[in-house]
Amino acid sequence: MQAFSYSESPYEIREDLGQAYRDYWARLAEPGSWWTGAERIAIAQESRNAMTCEFCTQRKQAVSPYSFAGEHDHEGTLDPLAVDAIHRIITDQTRITNSYVQDNLANGLSQEKYVELAGITVVTLSIDEFNRALGLPLEPLPEPIAGEPTRYRPAHAIEGTGFVPMIPADGNVGPEADLWPEGANANVLRAFSSVPDAVRDWMAVGAAQYLSMAGMQIFAGDTGRSIDRMQIELVAARVSSHNECFY
Repeated sequence: MQAFSYSESPYEIREDLGQAYRDYWARLAEPGSWWTGAERIAIAQESRNAMTCEFCTQRKQAVSPYSFAGEHDHEGTLDPLAVDAIHRIITDQTRITNSYVQDNLANGLSQEKYVELAGITVVTLSIDEFNRALGLPLEPLPEPIAGEPTRYRPAHAIEGTGFVPMIPADGNVGPEADLWPEGANANVLRAFSSVPDAVRDWMAVGAAQYLSMAGMQIFAGDTGRSIDRMQIELVAARVSSHNECFY
């Protein structure tokens, strides 16, 4: 994999963005909590395949995602359940339901695997969309590193709030003490917390693309960005509206 560089971009791009992306690609190549390095790379590739998947396009236009059968355009590496989950997150996320997640669980895609898969898909898309917006080529995905997943699950992750288990608002203790600062415990922060490294990866890239947890507390004054906080939130709100974001 070639070193990540924005030197040929027509825009001046902060170095911390490139560093955050380099760090993420390095972590992506390693075995995760529930997927091997090779599987994690395959998940990232499927997030890209979904953008041009003909079946996804047809399903998105249908009244119900279950109204017709078909097959995704995919690499053939991952289980069809995983492929479908990745493609839905990319192309039809507003129609993902608890029943869908539970059906996947019943058919062998565990909640923890689903969470890690979702985390990889979301972060890869975030980086790829940054490049697409600037007219830059997508980064080549890294070569996977051999090894087995840790299969680590926080003992205090519980169900009852979302479609998957999450660490409670006051559960950022012990090995999870770094996940969010005291008082910052919104559901959107905890969504990936049954796979703590998914939270860490998402927040590291988010801190560069948007704001760090500390930066989110700055409502006036220098944000370290070329636009002020009000402008940042205006852009964020417009993008969220366009993407039909639940929040």
